[in-house]
Amino acid sequence: MILIKRAKVYAPQYLGVKDVLVGADRIEAVENQIDCNLPCCEVIDAEGKCLVPGMIDPHVHVTGGGGEGSFHTQVPPVSFQELIGGGVTTVVGLLGTDGITRSVENLLAKVKALREEGLTAYACTGSYGYPSVTLTGDVKKDLVFLDEVIGVKLALSDHRAPNVTVEELIRLGSDARVAGMLSGKCGMVVLHMGDDERGLNPVFEALERTAIPKKIFHPTHVTRTESLLKQAFAFANRGGYIDMTCDIGGKHPTAQRILQAKKEGVNLEQITLSSDGMGSWSKYDESGNLVKIGYSPVDTVYRTVVSMVRDANLPLEQALTFATSNTARALELFPKKGCICPKADADLLLLEEDLTLNTVLAMGKVMMRNGKIVVKGTYE
Repeated sequence: MILIKRAKVYAPQYLGVKDVLVGADRIEAVENQIDCNLPCCEVIDAEGKCLVPGMIDPHVHVTGGGGEGSFHTQVPPVSFQELIGGGVTTVVGLLGTDGITRSVENLLAKVKALREEGLTAYACTGSYGYPSVTLTGDVKKDLVFLDEVIGVKLALSDHRAPNVTVEELIRLGSDARVAGMLSGKCGMVVLHMGDDERGLNPVFEALERTAIPKKIFHPTHVTRTESLLKQAFAFANRGGYIDMTCDIGGKHPTAQRILQAKKEGVNLEQITLSSDGMGSWSKYDESGNLVKIGYSPVDTVYRTVVSMVRDANLPLEQALTFATSNTARALELFPKKGCICPKADADLLLLEEDLTLNTVLAMGKVMMRNGKIVVKGTYE
């Protein structure tokens, strides 16, 4: 057991100074004062520190992304330490452009490895392409029979996209919806959004023509263009979830986009953050030739939360929602994930007063202590 004493608890809403008792992999109690005299109970003095839910990153290329500049540009797989160092305790792995040299089998193997090493990890079947690459040969069967699979990936309005018809988008959304219902999962369709002027128009048309719930479609990279962001804000206000990819020093920092959404009256509960970690970013000239390529780190969700507080003056309890409770609800994992309350999974971060990451607990196990990672991946 672990007893965290005198922490300023953000659940993510601020609860005040509390004691939090962790038993095995769950939170047992959150009280003003808890005494535990058992010899097996570790006590962590958290006075002056903030206790917050672990970060949930719904978009990480855990087997590596990239490859668009030929084989030597393939990004390596994510490491366990990289995720822990970014305060990530729950991750959704997926494929990107490359559904040829990388496979759903590789993806699931990596997700299973991360689970064995102590993180909560899920996967989306599919990649950019259509028909979707799968393990069983059917998106519905992957969702129903593979415990780790909670959704499917597709690229839309992008020069690398398969240019699906609205009918094909409807079919994929319907398949994901039914399979999600049958397996008790969110059954989401993660839509990699490009900068094509069509933007979310195919999604709007699919929703107008069918009874597919808006929550099924999860567009990501929605800050790519101003027109796409405007569409995304409209989608959020209609009840859909939108995902902002955390930048690594772009012209319009993600924190400023959150402020823009707040100013324009967007339903902030429908916005999530992701890192696109280990996924490549690329720049092309007017002829479509690749001129520059790199990849995104996996600590940008945590860094963006800190930026929202330090630079955009958002309250910590509000900044946290975009990386915890909102994401948990979008993935239909709340209140098991994304909050601090009895019976929730013990995924917890202790932050210093300046929001520096001090301690990470994943499923009740201390992974980082006093800023140093104490549990590493098998070959790290």
